[in-house]
This record gives sequence, C-alpha cells and structure tokens, in this order.
Amino acid sequence: MKFIVSSATLLKQLSAINGVITTNPVVPILENFLFEINDGMLTVTASDLQTSMITELEVESKESGNIAVPAKILLDTLKNLPEQPVTFSVDEETYSVEISSDNGRYKLAGENATDFPKVPEVSNDFSVDMSTEVLSNAINNTIFATSNDELRPAMTGVYLNLADTNTTFVATDGHRLIRYRRVDVASENGNTIIIPRKALNLLKTTLPSENTNVSVEFNVSNAFFRFSNIKMICRLIDERFPDYENVIPLDNNNNMVIDRMELLSSLRRIAIYANKTTHQVRLKITGSELQVSAEDLDFANEANERLSCEHDGEDIEIGFNARFLVEMLNNLDAKKIELQLSAPNKAGLIVPFEKEDNEDILMLVMPVMLNNYV
Repeated sequence: MKFIVSSATLLKQLSAINGVITTNPVVPILENFLFEINDGMLTVTASDLQTSMITELEVESKESGNIAVPAKILLDTLKNLPEQPVTFSVDEETYSVEISSDNGRYKLAGENATDFPKVPEVSNDFSVDMSTEVLSNAINNTIFATSNDELRPAMTGVYLNLADTNTTFVATDGHRLIRYRRVDVASENGNTIIIPRKALNLLKTTLPSENTNVSVEFNVSNAFFRFSNIKMICRLIDERFPDYENVIPLDNNNNMVIDRMELLSSLRRIAIYANKTTHQVRLKITGSELQVSAEDLDFANEANERLSCEHDGEDIEIGFNARFLVEMLNNLDAKKIELQLSAPNKAGLIVPFEKEDNEDILMLVMPVMLNNYV
C-alpha cells in the first residue's frame, strides 16, 4: 500500500486529533493512529476507547488498505520536516511503514489495523445543529466548574438539556454552579445528556476559529460531533445529574452592580493575602461602597480595598472563596456584573448586568462561613 500526501497538511490534521491519545492507554495499540485508505481518501482515527476523533484528507493513491502507525514518532517526524510531498509505503505483511521525503527515508514499525478498536456508530436517534461560536462559548463558560471527584461521575461532565424553546448547559462541582442558556438553539423533541469533560476540552481546542456549523447527534450511550472535516464520537456519562434548579435561590433582595474588571483586579490582589487553605475573601457592602478584604492569621497577612458600586438592599457582609470568584469573573465578558445576595449563609448569584440577545448566563457560588474578626 502506497500513498503521497503533503507533510504540512497531514501534520495539521493529525495535530487536530492527537489530543485524544493518552500516554499509557488501556490497550497499547491506542498509542497509534489508524490509517485507512479508500478511493484516494485517507481516514485517520485516534481513540482512547471513551472518545474517538476522525479526520479525512485527500491523498494520491490508487490502492486501498489500512495500518496502525505510532502517533508520537510520526508527529515528531512531520513536525521537523519542511513542507513537501511525502510518500508512505506500507508492507502489509510485516506492518513496517517507510516514509520517503526529499531529505531521506524514515522507517517505523506499524501494527495490524484489525487490532484497533471499532469506533461506535451513532444511529441518528436525535440531532441538533449549532454554530461553532455557540458551542465554544457554552464550553468556555461551563467547563471550568466541572468536578474532579470521580465518586460523583455526573458532575465530572457538562449537562446538556435540549428543550423546544432553548438549550441549557450546566456544570457544577458542589461549590459553584454555572447555567448557560441559549434561546437560538432548540429542538422539538427534548432530550438531556451529560458530556464528559475530556471530550469537551478536545472540542474546545479543535473547533475552528471561523464560525461554521456543528452537527450534534446522540443516542443513549454516545454523542457524535461533526464539523469541517473532523468527527468526534464520545461515550456519554450514564448518571443522573443533580437537580440544579432547586439550588438556585430566587429571593435575592440584596443586589450590587459593579464594574467586572475593577472587582476582578481587586480580588486578584486581595487573594494574595488570603488563607492558603480556604482562599477566603470578605465582601462588605455598605451603601454604595464595597470593601474587599482578606487575612491569613497564620502569617499575620491582611489586605483590604474599597470600591464604589451601585447597591440596592440592606448592608451585608459575606465570605467567598477568592479562586472561585476570580475564575467566574474571568470567564464573563460583561462590562458590569450584578451580584445577587439574600443572606451571608446563602448562595450568591453573579449575572451580567446587561443581557446578550440570545444568551442567558447565571453563575452561583456558595459562601464561606466568616470567622468574625474586628
């Protein structure tokens, strides 16, 4: 089996799907790319059993066949070659692969393609289309709040609820919760799935920067994403997602509006002086002034700053984990944000002060109990 391809084109496509491959896979053959040639089309698959990514590119070849090629050595070779046509010659009996370029010849040991796990088929049980812009915004706004706790698998992914009027993405780790809703994506026959974090991270890095369409199909066990010349199939998390709507407090009669970047910069400075275990910062709102403070009693460090804000409600003092607030504010684009509070022991909500047309984002953060000092 023989084919000719541009080294730069092949490198670009392989780099796009290489993120799936893990260093110590369950099955050793998963350290390889699966190459399949048919009618001058090269299909390359990378997999870790849970997630598979597939890309296609045209090559010069009159033959058909398949081979598993070691991913790392192939990528390292292509990265160090100047752009040029390269010829792959595969010995189908010994599975050896020879790459010929203008500079020289490189021989590597491939493996039998039949040992490569089959990629699951996703029969079109359910499908929805969305733009790459919507999908990447949804991922960026939720993925950072997923949990690392393997004992609660449902929370290690992002919950996707397709309804007839909107689509909602939700992530929580038990300390904070993000609900990202789009009214410009909807589906008549509603459905809910939980997509694993790794699959979403791969999508995040692979989605093209130009705004194109992403076709999403899924059944009970797998989701299938298709955009430009890349496909991704991932196994869904088969767990029940927590009832997040009940956690969102509705009676928030204490509202503060403040410039997002001012608060973010202040929190970053004050957090340096917070306790390294709790990362606790104290927000004290009195009238139209917000005082942000932190202290670390172990090292006698403390800091406080005053910011001006718009405030509607009683004076309130509440503690939060600074890392959570910084991460949440960092992921918002809004110029001003509204912090909605009810009591020092109840969750606070952060929402953009000015709403986007098709987008509704709500961030919930649990308070940290204050140990009152004077």
